Amino acid sequence: MQEKIDALYKNKTWTLVSRTANMNVVGSKWVFKTKLKSDGTIDRHKARLVAKGYSQLEGIDFEETFSPVVKATTIRVVLSVAVSLHWSIRQLDVKNVFLYEYLQEEVYMSQPLGFIDSKYPKHVCLLKKSLYGLKQSPRAWYTRFADFISSTGFTHSRSDNSLFIYRRGSSLAYILLYVDDIILTASSDALLQSIMAMLSSEFAMKDLGPLSYFLGIVVKHYSDGLFLSQRKYAAEIIERAGMSSCKSTSISVDAKPKNSVTAGAPYEDPTRYRSLAGALQYLTFTRPDITYVVQQVCLFMHDPRVEHMNAIKRIIRYIQGTLDYGLHLYPSSISTLVSYIDADWGDCPDTRRSTSGYCVFLGDNLISWSAKRQAMLSRSSAEVEYRGVANVVAEICWLRNLLLELQCPLHKASIVYCDNISAICMSHNPVQHQRTKHIEMDIHFVREKVALGEVKILHVPSSYQYADIFTKGLPRQLFTDFRSSLSVRPPPAPSEGEY
Repeated sequence: MQEKIDALYKNKTWTLVSRTANMNVVGSKWVFKTKLKSDGTIDRHKARLVAKGYSQLEGIDFEETFSPVVKATTIRVVLSVAVSLHWSIRQLDVKNVFLYEYLQEEVYMSQPLGFIDSKYPKHVCLLKKSLYGLKQSPRAWYTRFADFISSTGFTHSRSDNSLFIYRRGSSLAYILLYVDDIILTASSDALLQSIMAMLSSEFAMKDLGPLSYFLGIVVKHYSDGLFLSQRKYAAEIIERAGMSSCKSTSISVDAKPKNSVTAGAPYEDPTRYRSLAGALQYLTFTRPDITYVVQQVCLFMHDPRVEHMNAIKRIIRYIQGTLDYGLHLYPSSISTLVSYIDADWGDCPDTRRSTSGYCVFLGDNLISWSAKRQAMLSRSSAEVEYRGVANVVAEICWLRNLLLELQCPLHKASIVYCDNISAICMSHNPVQHQRTKHIEMDIHFVREKVALGEVKILHVPSSYQYADIFTKGLPRQLFTDFRSSLSVRPPPAPSEGEY
């Protein structure tokens, strides 16, 4: 606590002023946390002074609050590029991250407990710089970091505001920012070290070494690539559900009709249901094999039933049996994007809306996937498949722009594999029919990209339609085959020189 207070005083975070009747004074408190390493052992004990930002008044104490954070797909794309180009990947942490930016608003806070000034015990703190807990602190920190990094030669990515790109001749470097966690990779170790030194000259940085534990994701380096795993996080979900000794299952969902919103009696603890469903959502960062079933249980958060909770328990039993599984990224070609799209027509028993899903590969690496219920009804299987094609083409356009900014332009058309012949024909046929005019916007969008040579829509047999895993329950053997094709497997056995 004393060390933290000394840092705040040194940073001139506040000045003491007399309290007046019209001031809105937010409270303050100390928060204590035990920081753990990736293996679960104790790293350090941490104390932090936090402002009680929930009592701030909008328009008086704060204006803008939203702070961009890097997208999950962007992280996977950058890691895939770095692995394929054999670049070093470093992890950095910023100490006292919210204490660098001056506040634009007048914010008053009570003096911290245990460190009240004996000369002015009735005074309050007029905050000069941002502090943890304030609603505007994340935004202020992002602005501060972005302004500094832009002055050093980095440019903002237009595809993702939390990605910063450096280019000088053949030298390249990427920075990914997620609040105070930073991933840095560069085309040479010399450039990497110079950027780290530059950041340390401006911020109190901590070099955490090669990327190993980021946002709760363990990253293991092997001679043939990276292995991303959330094993510890998955184990915590199982423990939170009280199912540590449960019997595992080999697949996460049966190939049976989907649950209805009115299935069974109401579940007795909706808060617990929502907590587990939300936790499972984050697990899909490295586990695309559970994306579909997690999407399904999240549809019932507003009114969970016993049957819906049973579906969550089945997911947890599946995770119990595949606890060591994670996503592999290999050195691969970064010159091709290949995607698979599928849809299950009218599968929702309540609304008859359809579920569409896709997966996108950069070379051999899975970088993007989705399972989502479509926003409107479709009157044919061709229509629902075509809407799915439009969704994945939009994702491909974004990925192509991202790779162009990363100086990895794609010169070949991106391939979209679809198993519906009618949807493929609509992407090429310029004739509009009466039965397709209501999806005209999607048709024009996809057809334009096909005409420009950016996208090709090709047929794939259903037995090789990997996107099926994102739209429906599959037989056990097909599920395990598709899961392996998505590079979701146990970690490889380490060999000498790997860590």
